[in-house]
Amino acid sequence: MEIRDKVIWITGASSGIGEALASELFTGGARIILSARTVGKLEQLKEKFDVIEKGRCYVIPCDISRIESIEQAINQVKQVPGRVDILINNAGVSQRSLALDTSLKTDRELFEVNYFGAVALTKGILPWMIALGGGNVVVMSSMAGKFGFRMRSAYSASKHALHGFFETLRAELHDRNIRVTIVCPGRVKTDISIHSLTGDGKMYGKMDKGQANGVPVEKCARIIVRAIRHNRKEVFIGSSELFLLSVKRVCSPLFYWIANRASPT
Repeated sequence: MEIRDKVIWITGASSGIGEALASELFTGGARIILSARTVGKLEQLKEKFDVIEKGRCYVIPCDISRIESIEQAINQVKQVPGRVDILINNAGVSQRSLALDTSLKTDRELFEVNYFGAVALTKGILPWMIALGGGNVVVMSSMAGKFGFRMRSAYSASKHALHGFFETLRAELHDRNIRVTIVCPGRVKTDISIHSLTGDGKMYGKMDKGQANGVPVEKCARIIVRAIRHNRKEVFIGSSELFLLSVKRVCSPLFYWIANRASPT
């Protein structure tokens, strides 16, 4: 599909993959709606885009861990000229703590952001999208959504849950012109580890070595946009993580041996 002139709503757009996607899509001619909790950063990004061309970028704050914020954002988005052609559920938070050291409160917080936020926003926008003829829903999962990884128990579980929900959604709505793309990045060079939650819910505050040496975020964004254009059902992004996926399929004992010993940072 062509993205030029399409209206694309991106959550978690203030940094990382979301910011890179915004730049890639804006350059491709799309009209973009930027959402996140950090409005200041969104406004800075909008100013950069406005220098190129005014009127193709909108800022609508949204905290996807709060249902009232989601509802308010949807109402504001409906005031944007046109319609939402593509929703990109990118907002999320990672984890850096062992399962037994992680409070249930932190487990729930991870699910509220990573799973329930994406589900609530999608359910809120889908009736409108369907009534106007269909559209694309993109959800940011993770390689951790395909297999468990140390120090990612609730994070991995929340991403596994996304697969269950959005694969079901795809099957239920395929005849109503709703397309679903699930994106599974591995280590991408962003600040996600810095903003990860520890067991007591505090910020981890460190850049992991694996993250620092990850796939450049601009390359990640290009791969995702290409997947959207070609209506890919699932796309994997990474380096050695891709090897692990293949190993799990063909030689599970070797996969578990590697997974039990791989550095979580």
